[in-house]
Amino acid sequence: MRFLFFFFALSLVHAEDKPKFRTDADGPVKATDKRKAPKDRKAEDPPEWFQLVEGEFPPEGAAHAVTGELMHVDHLDRRFQIRVDRNDSQERGIWDLPLDAMMLPYGSIWYQGAPAALQDIPLGTHLHGWFYQIGLDDKTPLPDTWYKRKTPEWEFRHCLRIEDEFSFHARQKQLWKIDSVDLTAKKVTATLQDKGKPSGQPKLFDLMSSTRVYQGHGIADLKALQPGQDVLFNLTWVTLYGPGRITDIWVDEEARALVTANQLERHRSYIRERGLPGWVTAVDDEQQLVTVTFFENVDPKLFDELKIKDPNLPPPKDGSPPPVEPRGGLAVARDTLMTYDPVNDRKTGSVLEVTKIPVAPGCSGVQMKIKMDMMLEGYRPKRVVRFYPETWKVIALPKEEEYFGKE
Repeated sequence: MRFLFFFFALSLVHAEDKPKFRTDADGPVKATDKRKAPKDRKAEDPPEWFQLVEGEFPPEGAAHAVTGELMHVDHLDRRFQIRVDRNDSQERGIWDLPLDAMMLPYGSIWYQGAPAALQDIPLGTHLHGWFYQIGLDDKTPLPDTWYKRKTPEWEFRHCLRIEDEFSFHARQKQLWKIDSVDLTAKKVTATLQDKGKPSGQPKLFDLMSSTRVYQGHGIADLKALQPGQDVLFNLTWVTLYGPGRITDIWVDEEARALVTANQLERHRSYIRERGLPGWVTAVDDEQQLVTVTFFENVDPKLFDELKIKDPNLPPPKDGSPPPVEPRGGLAVARDTLMTYDPVNDRKTGSVLEVTKIPVAPGCSGVQMKIKMDMMLEGYRPKRVVRFYPETWKVIALPKEEEYFGKE
């Protein structure tokens, strides 16, 4: 009896460990997959994909992985299209169709090993992405395609993260070891190394006469590629004619560190001019307190600047003593992270506390409580905002990046 009780309890533990939603481990997405409305679902039906909840971060492991080539970008609305890679689960008639998607407000973009903006990534770059399905009532029109056909992944239009080959492998501490180079045929054979050990079979990649080779602090030619080198590279035309064509390759750690550092500084400048994104978690109208949870789509080092006071800040005009707490401005933003007119419509306040909270997909784990000098209607739970620490100079952005006047 004790054994049966133990077995039953163990079964419950394992049942709780299994996600209550479908994951990639349950098999590929197929064109024959049909979604059911909640009222039509039965207890014996397999689980559906996780459905996003407004104002909440998704659970770990709930996204669907899709890879493909970047073929269109609308960086202002953080929308993009990728041509989905071919795979064995697809019929030939649905090869090479686009997935039209938009970044979630907390969705992150990575390029060359550092956070990025959509406009940083060249068209044609092969990307790894993690996506969620749209709601059943979402009627957003799809782009025109050949014969009105749709990729099986067409419903996965909300993106949590995209990254290039460089970032995807660097994040996992992986490198490619060159096995052989044939410059006459313009071919490179390489094997993926996972934490120093071979992972999988060798793959044959194509070189182009335009392939950029980065070595040390400079650019080399294709003759610099040698067997035994541990490299990272970016690709295009993946699955069209094999594993892909190499567009850029970094043949040593010095070159990789340099390009990542450069992209990181580009990202930091971009965020300092546009503010730290997050959403409002709680509001106390009477005390004019706003709690903001920041997204993880920025360099974590930038959060250190929340606590820095500006030594050059002029004293209050009314003669009162300067505030003890660091200050900053809070601007209302849209789900695309676009602000309205932050130079004029942001309101300032004192940062009372910056705390750590549990990290989740999309969540940085950083939360701030700020006492506002003036409240705005946009400071409401689940609304997206951007915060400018007082040491950041707020400048007018190009008109196309401001929503003011487009309402």
